[in-house]
Amino acid sequence: MTLLTRDSADFLSAARLLEPDFGPATPRSVFLITPEGFSLAEESAQDNSYMAEAQAFDPGRALEQHRQLQLAMSAVVPVIGFPGREETPDAVFPNNVFATAPGRVVIGRMRHPVRQREAAREDIRGFFSDTLGYQTVDLSTQAHVAELTGALVIDRARGLGFIGLSERCDEEGARLMHEAFGLRASLMFDLAPSEYHTNVVLAVLAGRAAVVCPAGFAEPALVDVFSDLYGDHVVICNAQEHADFVGNCIAVSNNTVWMSARAGQSLTADHNATLSAAGFALRTVPLDSIEAAGGSLRCCIGEIY
Repeated sequence: MTLLTRDSADFLSAARLLEPDFGPATPRSVFLITPEGFSLAEESAQDNSYMAEAQAFDPGRALEQHRQLQLAMSAVVPVIGFPGREETPDAVFPNNVFATAPGRVVIGRMRHPVRQREAAREDIRGFFSDTLGYQTVDLSTQAHVAELTGALVIDRARGLGFIGLSERCDEEGARLMHEAFGLRASLMFDLAPSEYHTNVVLAVLAGRAAVVCPAGFAEPALVDVFSDLYGDHVVICNAQEHADFVGNCIAVSNNTVWMSARAGQSLTADHNATLSAAGFALRTVPLDSIEAAGGSLRCCIGEIY
């Protein structure tokens, strides 16, 4: 029996009983897609208020910063890189399209046609199905928008899902993702009208800490759910931290949290201390050119479980 609900009390009643034995809390490796063809995607800009104007896009700088991200992260976890393509300018954010659970790859249903093209890439599909031998759960051709780990933030240790509903994920899409990842309990909630993805305003770090931007939720009181589950290891972002992508961070190992240099500079000393108390050292990488496209470091990381 699994639970998918909008009722936070029901969700917490189930979640409090779950042990951190669902699976590995962090991925065994990650994959990236390099920013060849990186440019303003007009369709994506319709509902992504974080995107910059076209003149802010610097493809050369984006390629160099992305290379530095891959180099830095390879010191912590194996990193696989796929080349970008001119016809998919947003592909530098692959976690919305391809995500994994042990033994299977889930392919998402993107809202915008410019991003739907990414799901058709046979090289990435083949890597998971043929090279890794993963089962494919393909949501890309069904009607309901389900932008994977952009819309869905997962506590991998306990099998919990946090699904923000917006134009990038509807309730049926949430149900399909909950089932595709085999989660034990998932909470659905509305994002604030200005938000497009949950992972910009929420991160769960190795199953034991959370970074939360309350203004990103239609009901800011939702932060109480995370305080209940993660106790003193919750960073509640202020407005500047929210704007600077502090919420778009990730732990790909048990002792390090990664965010962009912009986010790291915005992170307050007290909040850095909260992460340290949870057992995380902070690592940052300059990604201002990537952030022009409306996402930051976590968005660049596809996880392989």
